[in-house]
Amino acid sequence: MTTLPGLPRGTETTRTSSPRATRRRLPSLGPAELVAAALLLLVVVMAVAPRLLAPADPLAVSPTDAFAGPSLAHPFGTDESGRGVWTRVVHGAGASLTIGLVATLIGTGLGVALGVLAGLGGRGRAGRVTDAGVSRLLEVLFALPGLLLALVVIAFTGPGAVPATIAVGLATAPGYARIVRSQVATVRRSPMVEAAVVLGRHPGVVLLRHVLPNALAPVVVLATLGLGQAVVWASSLSYLGLGSPPPAPEWGAMLSAGRTYLAVAWWMTVFPGLAVVVTAASATVLGRGLARRGRGGSR
Repeated sequence: MTTLPGLPRGTETTRTSSPRATRRRLPSLGPAELVAAALLLLVVVMAVAPRLLAPADPLAVSPTDAFAGPSLAHPFGTDESGRGVWTRVVHGAGASLTIGLVATLIGTGLGVALGVLAGLGGRGRAGRVTDAGVSRLLEVLFALPGLLLALVVIAFTGPGAVPATIAVGLATAPGYARIVRSQVATVRRSPMVEAAVVLGRHPGVVLLRHVLPNALAPVVVLATLGLGQAVVWASSLSYLGLGSPPPAPEWGAMLSAGRTYLAVAWWMTVFPGLAVVVTAASATVLGRGLARRGRGGSR
């Protein structure tokens, strides 16, 4: 509290916090989140420019070098065909990360569409029927485990990288839809939106300028968390032979190929599996850090 000049003593007002002070109160990313961001950046570099880290051809075979253990020439060893596991892990980041990103975009896009449709359908008979119909659909989809739902989709579309991407995206959509529906319904009943409606603003303007910007803020954080999940699911489908076919340098396919030689060449399985774990864990840690930062900024 402070007394402004020119006002009688005893007349007080609250000092408005400056933007700089507000930024200081926002919780910054901690060491764990910074390490996670650095690891994700490394995975992105591996996906975008793999030749910078592994200039060799990931498909070139060398039978004389088969099953060579980790060494200076091959940091992650070689597989049954003499191909460098390090080279294949680096080049496989592009396929695994692309599948995860596209699947996340499909899931968020479909989830936002269903969530907005249900969240806005609260008034009138038609709106209530729409909300109830979408909500029941989401409940049915939630009754199935996500990976099982992806397997059901692949049963109709057939195996392959593209069907696996679509399947993972569809399997993650219900989670995004439920969050968006709740956020849209809350924002729609807020005084800000009610005032815009009373002032006669067009419903489309109210939706685009007031409802969506406030309702979709958590989706960015959820998408960061969902990226790790999508990478794990995509690798799982490839491990089962339903994703990228061999000899494609994809992490799940590499895991599937290495399990046969686990007793004699453990590196064929450990290092691709470690890439999946590090990517998923980094996305999860960074997403939770962003979520904590968002909650701190909203207070």
